Amino acid sequence: MLLCDGIGCDGYVWRYLRQDLTDRVGLHPHYRGHGRTAAPRDPARVTIEDLADDVACVLDDAQVDRAILIGHSMGVQVALETYRRHAERVAGLVLICGASSHPLRTFRGSATLEELLPMFQKWIHRVPRVVNRVTRTLLPTRLAYEVASRLEIRRELVEPNDFMPYLEGMARIDARLFVAMLSSAGQHSADDLLPSIAVPTLVVAGERDGFTPPERSRAMAEAIPGAQLLEIPNGSHTAPIERPHLVDSTIRDFVARRIDSADAMHRE
Repeated sequence: MLLCDGIGCDGYVWRYLRQDLTDRVGLHPHYRGHGRTAAPRDPARVTIEDLADDVACVLDDAQVDRAILIGHSMGVQVALETYRRHAERVAGLVLICGASSHPLRTFRGSATLEELLPMFQKWIHRVPRVVNRVTRTLLPTRLAYEVASRLEIRRELVEPNDFMPYLEGMARIDARLFVAMLSSAGQHSADDLLPSIAVPTLVVAGERDGFTPPERSRAMAEAIPGAQLLEIPNGSHTAPIERPHLVDSTIRDFVARRIDSADAMHRE
């Protein structure tokens, strides 16, 4: 299995999945400018297509012919684009709390973020050091956690220690890189690809996901032939750390039934 993070993330959402499926999860690359990966030499090379090609390079480097791609949030787009560009490397898809196209158009139920993003980019590029200084001071704090718990995450289901690594990782991201990647994700679409996907696919949605509303996941599951849909009751955009047992056991069962059994039959 190869894990594809959301934008600004370097693994916080996989905390329980990596523990529960430690025998299967082998690869977790960080995007350009994220976590342990250096910033891109060319700041413009942060498109979904670039990130998909990076996944193929990681598989090459690890000498892995095919992998099950598990994507969260923007990682759903990266996984889908990897399938488009490198289908022979993909054994299956697990698409969690993400959209196949233009996620900014439905962020919190409106297109406001998509409409305002060009203005945000302009201001960030005018005073990048100031913006970075502010985010690095304010994001990795309990105050930011309190705000997040009121806006999106299910406070009663998420331990602060599970979510704080996300805020700390976000604080380390250069604001210019973040908005460039956000813009690329906002413009990307894999809707045309969905009907032709020919590998086993599991779609996971949070019932109360405000970032990528569950209807986006339902539509994606309906468009992909034979796709399985899991909707997490009361789950938000951070469903994998809110209901880890349900998410992880469903993924393990899906892989055993739809991928491992098919591979065994093929070998016979």
